[in-house]
Amino acid sequence: MKLVPLTDRVVLKQCEAEETTKSGIILASAAQEKPQEAIVIAVGPGGVVDGKEITMQVKEGQKVIYSKYAGTDVKLEGEEYIIVRQNDILAVVE
Repeated sequence: MKLVPLTDRVVLKQCEAEETTKSGIILASAAQEKPQEAIVIAVGPGGVVDGKEITMQVKEGQKVIYSKYAGTDVKLEGEEYIIVRQNDILAVVE
């Protein structure tokens, strides 16, 4: 099964949370902060949204930073994904 986003939506797979601090302290899973970095898995075709032409600016495989409370969490075949609008993506990590 494959997720195919519509219009200006993007499917992201969240990067793993840090398990240790910079000083080497191991964090319990409850103390780990949800990372805002993710890998782009699929990109919608763009098109007209709210009367405006949307051109997609991200590509599959890019690492991005997205808004903290953005998107919808989806679980498919044991994998967890986040579906966000393109304008919820803040930056591309190069």
